[in-house]
Amino acid sequence: MNIEELRVFCLSLKGTYEELPFDENTLVFKVMGKIFLLTDIADFGSINVKCDPERAVELRERYECVKAGYHMNKKHWNTIEINRQLSDNEINQWILHSYELVVSKLNKADKVFLNEL
Repeated sequence: MNIEELRVFCLSLKGTYEELPFDENTLVFKVMGKIFLLTDIADFGSINVKCDPERAVELRERYECVKAGYHMNKKHWNTIEINRQLSDNEINQWILHSYELVVSKLNKADKVFLNEL
C-alpha cells in the first residue's frame, strides 16, 4: 500500500475528509470532526488507527508490525507499520474498523447527517 492508495480508500468512506492540522507532514483523516487515522506523508511507513482495546492487544501480540499507538492513547490506538507482512486488504479492514468505532461514538444528530450524505 502506498500513500495514494491509502488516501483513496479513506476518502471513499462516507463523510471522510483529510487535513494537516498539526504540521505539514501529519496527514489526518476525519469523519464528522473526529480522527480515525493519522500518518506521516513525508515518511510514509506507518499509520495510526483507533482500535477496540481487546482487539488492539490481540493484534499487537499476533503481528510484529502492530505496536501501541505512537503519541496516542495506547489503549485505543495502534500504530501499524506498512510492510509486506500485511496485505492491503488487512490494512483496509483495520482502517474500516477505526472509522466504524469513531462513527459509533457520534451523537445521534451527526449519525443522521452522515447517513443522509
